[in-house]
Amino acid sequence: MKTIVLTTAAALITATTADAQTWAFDKSHSKVQFAVTHLVISETVGQFGEWEGTVTATKEDFTDAQINFTIKVASINTDNTDRDNHLRSADFFDVEKFPEMTFKSRSMKKVDGKKYKLVGDLTMHGVTRPIELDVTFNGTAKSPWGQTVAGFKLSGSLNRTDYGLKWNKSLEAGGLLVSEDVAISAAVELVKK
Repeated sequence: MKTIVLTTAAALITATTADAQTWAFDKSHSKVQFAVTHLVISETVGQFGEWEGTVTATKEDFTDAQINFTIKVASINTDNTDRDNHLRSADFFDVEKFPEMTFKSRSMKKVDGKKYKLVGDLTMHGVTRPIELDVTFNGTAKSPWGQTVAGFKLSGSLNRTDYGLKWNKSLEAGGLLVSEDVAISAAVELVKK
């Protein structure tokens, strides 16, 4: 009896693994960006240039997706060399000590139509906290080269001080030089392996 149960369990695990599809990020058609309020009245936008990750899913609607994502923090780019170097310093990301930011998904749930909620653990500056992102799944398509691709838009926000990024300056008129809240956005194209 034990042999039958173990054999059945092994067959189910093998079948599930065999059905899983792995997707790679197409970096040439994807962006990972962030924005902060500057001087209370304007916005500074940046992005990360070096990152990698994979998505594994057995369902076509990605509701069982397992997502792993790593960003090389030193690749930060806000179109200002001095500001980027300051962001890399110990005042902010401290890239010498914490070179990577990672995201590992916990769940991907459909909310309505194309709208999803993605929940996972974000590790930044040595701190891991749960984060929830809004996702729009734009569907799949075949490229002219025969590849199956999937398109997504993601957005959310976090408080950078929760991750130990606390540097700031108070303004004479009130408020802070750089907002604590950071808006996150990404446009992602995945390619089925």
